[in-house]
Amino acid sequence: MPFQPRSARACLALAGALALLPAPGWSHAPEGPPGVATGPGPDDGAGPVAPATPMPATTGAIALSALEVPAALGRKVVDWRRDLHAHPELGHAETRTAALVARHLRTLGLEPVTGIAGTGVTAVLKGTRPGARVALRADMDALPVTEATGLPYASTAASTYRGQPVGVMHACGHDLHVAILMGVAEALVARRDTLAGEVLFVFQPAEEGPPDGEAGGAEEMLAQGVFRDFKPDAVFGLHVFSTLQAGQIGVREGPLMAAS
Repeated sequence: MPFQPRSARACLALAGALALLPAPGWSHAPEGPPGVATGPGPDDGAGPVAPATPMPATTGAIALSALEVPAALGRKVVDWRRDLHAHPELGHAETRTAALVARHLRTLGLEPVTGIAGTGVTAVLKGTRPGARVALRADMDALPVTEATGLPYASTAASTYRGQPVGVMHACGHDLHVAILMGVAEALVARRDTLAGEVLFVFQPAEEGPPDGEAGGAEEMLAQGVFRDFKPDAVFGLHVFSTLQAGQIGVREGPLMAAS
């Protein structure tokens, strides 16, 4: 099957603000307890996708067409995703991930702010024309799940969770989210001369649930002023979704998956 950078295409189009189709939302099921994952995991666009179930009638989907992803950038997104998948980190311990993100943002000429809520990273891209302020957010943490997929980039990481030894795996797609937002940043920097407004890239720790006695990553980032100097007109928090096909994004007006 030809290479298709699915997730990169979806978020690049979102970041380019092609369009929004309002629709009622759907509920987000809570994450399960520590376990073992044996399925193939989230597809990163380099291989076939399992047949998708129909989208819920309450969601909206739009096709993407305006922003094409250069093949080289699509390949980068896949490579980043596989590297992140092989090196997952639990909430508030995303030190390697945060370093990778900050290093990439610096290579783009941005000035990342690090250490927000422990391991959170942000950076602002200013366009050359007036426009809206938009924040794009990716969560970075993995789950206490032992991976048994057999993939060449499968995780062998281990840690402790609530006093128990556990495997660590990106079983909810946060490796994709981080890789996608890194790709979005690169694509938008390349379009800086035609970009209207400003974009805040937010890489958030501890979305899956913080360690006992600690606050969640979003709560801590807000408490530490992530929007103090950059007050966004809109915030987009990406999440991969198995029922969406390549070249689609699902959107709604108002909160969606707000428990994240």
